[in-house]
Amino acid sequence: MGVAGTGKTTIGPLLAARLGVPYAEGDDFHPQPNIAKMSAGVPLTDDDRWPWLDAIGSWAHARAGLGGVVSCSALKRSYRDRLRAAAPGVVFVHLTGDRALIEGRMAHRRGHFMPTALLDSQFATLQPLAVDEAGVAVDVTGGPEEITARATAALARLPEPTG
Repeated sequence: MGVAGTGKTTIGPLLAARLGVPYAEGDDFHPQPNIAKMSAGVPLTDDDRWPWLDAIGSWAHARAGLGGVVSCSALKRSYRDRLRAAAPGVVFVHLTGDRALIEGRMAHRRGHFMPTALLDSQFATLQPLAVDEAGVAVDVTGGPEEITARATAALARLPEPTG
């Protein structure tokens, strides 16, 4: 999870490979009207996001007990609650970084529908993981392999789930 430009699409597959589980690109779950809105620089509303989150939650539910990595901004607690309702065992990896770093990365990527103009709205919406949410925060400075190693190490330090 994280704002646009933190590397979810880059780190997700690397993390999945390191963990030996499948990867799903969260953007692929967006319905076409959402992509059209974002491409036009229009932020999505919660009503726009619910079907997208439900589709991601369904994928995660199907992977319960098997493992998997799916990228998803999951910026608000309510979004993560919706994902947890579908897949109670989900664990979040919050990719974090300062705005200047992330904007620089976004400015250099090609072929993505999310413009840098929406970055401020992403940061304004972001609600970091709360202490009662299963997950870790991982800084995105450095290269993809370094970030993936930090994520893997942070996940390994999490307590085993109970029940």
